Amino acid sequence: MIATMIKRALIRVSGIVLLIVTAGCSSLFLHPSRMMRESPMVKMFSHRDVVFQASDGMVLHGWYFPAENSRGSVLVLHGNAENLSTHVHSVLWLVKEGFNLFIIDYRGYGWSGGEQSLEGAHLDAAAALEKLFDMPETDQDRVVVLGQSLGGSIAVYTVVHSPRKDRIRALVVDSAFSSYRRIAREKLNDFWLTWPFQYPISWTMTDKYSAEKWIGKVSPVPLLILHGLDDPIVPTHHGRLLFEAARQPKELWLTATPGHIQSFAEEKVRREAALFLERSIEPRTMAALRGRIR
Repeated sequence: MIATMIKRALIRVSGIVLLIVTAGCSSLFLHPSRMMRESPMVKMFSHRDVVFQASDGMVLHGWYFPAENSRGSVLVLHGNAENLSTHVHSVLWLVKEGFNLFIIDYRGYGWSGGEQSLEGAHLDAAAALEKLFDMPETDQDRVVVLGQSLGGSIAVYTVVHSPRKDRIRALVVDSAFSSYRRIAREKLNDFWLTWPFQYPISWTMTDKYSAEKWIGKVSPVPLLILHGLDDPIVPTHHGRLLFEAARQPKELWLTATPGHIQSFAEEKVRREAALFLERSIEPRTMAALRGRIR
């Protein structure tokens, strides 16, 4: 009986391994949903649908939230699961703080067209940044990029390779992993049945887009890295590795709320992040941020 159960488990694992190897990064890192979830909170904010195209012609969808007396505009690149209708809740506070908010879905997510792919997600992020710069409400000298989890890794690559990099005033990276290979290896290592495959499978992952490879080229754009001290999905050492690889100006805030992408659940962090953006958008002599989280 036990031998049969083990045999079945090994067959399932072999199938998973085969799927990952043949499908590559997309099957491991991208888990989209087409279902857009309604939220009373979202309805409290004025917003509109934005349809735009990636460089390869893919039709994409996003939500734009204008702020009263705008202090700047923020492009949000969300994490790997579901779609913008669930991720938007963690960043709506930016609208209250006076920042226009543009959050988009990668291809294969929500109302965006096509099928998910890692390469495609990077094309989509680049197109979204261009779209934000070209919006009539956007002050092109007050643009910020914020990426969360997978979106944080995508954001690093997007900012570094953007032809508008010199006009981007800040990059905020929240709970991002440092390397696709590293996080894949760590996740496979967590389960005894996949432990033997951690190195063979991780080496099938491309590190072409890994944040650790590119984050050193974000400078001179001001960089803020946030990471939870009790993040069960992307451990804190990924944030530290990114901080070490980055160049000045840079800041690392390690936050206390347990969970993944939970830094902005803390009012204090939201307040200090708004000050960081203000300082980055409007450079001036300013005392160190009060109560900075270390």
